Amino acid sequence: QAQLVESGGGLVQSGGSLRLSCKAPRMITSVFNPKTISWYRQAPGKQRELVASVTSERITAYADAVKGRFTIIRDNSRKTVYLQMNSLNADDTGVYYCNAKDGATDYWGQGTQVTVSG
Repeated sequence: QAQLVESGGGLVQSGGSLRLSCKAPRMITSVFNPKTISWYRQAPGKQRELVASVTSERITAYADAVKGRFTIIRDNSRKTVYLQMNSLNADDTGVYYCNAKDGATDYWGQGTQVTVSG
């Protein structure tokens, strides 16, 4: 079983919303909590790019393209990080990946596809 499991992707119309989840089923809480959790995305033919991140102190950061539309939320009790995505447009289409990182480890999930139509 993977360290990180993403879910919540799908097909949505332009202007719609999705909420992605990144869960760490194999990590104990003391391992999960210190990690910075990030969401990346990769559109067809493009490089993977950072979308949003949240540190262990809950400091958040966003790519300019998603500021004001996306919100990253951390729930340590569930070992889960969510990415709430609103006002989606075609440029948000891609595979979204979760990353968990600290000084010693760097884990990736398998990705979840988000497709925005219209």
